[in-house]
Amino acid sequence: MKRYALLSTILLLLQGCTGLPKDIVPVTGFEKERFLGTWYEIARLDHSFESGLSQVTAEYTANQDGSIHVLNRGYNEAKDEWTEAEGRAVFVGDSHVGHLKVSFFGPFYGSYVVFELEKENYSRAYLTSYNRDFLWFLSRTPEVSEDELEAFKARAVAEGFELGELIVVEQ
Repeated sequence: MKRYALLSTILLLLQGCTGLPKDIVPVTGFEKERFLGTWYEIARLDHSFESGLSQVTAEYTANQDGSIHVLNRGYNEAKDEWTEAEGRAVFVGDSHVGHLKVSFFGPFYGSYVVFELEKENYSRAYLTSYNRDFLWFLSRTPEVSEDELEAFKARAVAEGFELGELIVVEQ
């Protein structure tokens, strides 16, 4: 019985990491093929795995099994080196909904939620994870206008994100 309880607890915790933050709705009409390619990180809520990184990009390519290969890359000026993290993303449910889970460490997945996506050209995207401690603004170009950055901040605040630790990434 203890073994079952432990297994159930672990499964619930892992599922929680691939869930949605309360009241965050992923985009619908998501087209994986249009999302693939290079994205530049414009702004983020900082975390240890990205701390001190500038010139951050995410490269998404299709794997033969239908999953997405993820290559995140950033420059650490303090160490004078580039760092990379490779992962694999799969859809949590419907492939036309911007809710994926990504793994950089074996069987452990984290939620990857696209809650805003410029639909005409797929030129910018707002992302979060399983809670509001994670937030990213991605763009197809390394720079965006001040109006685009302000629109991102306004949407993030409206969605309940605390922006006190927001970093605008040097590209």
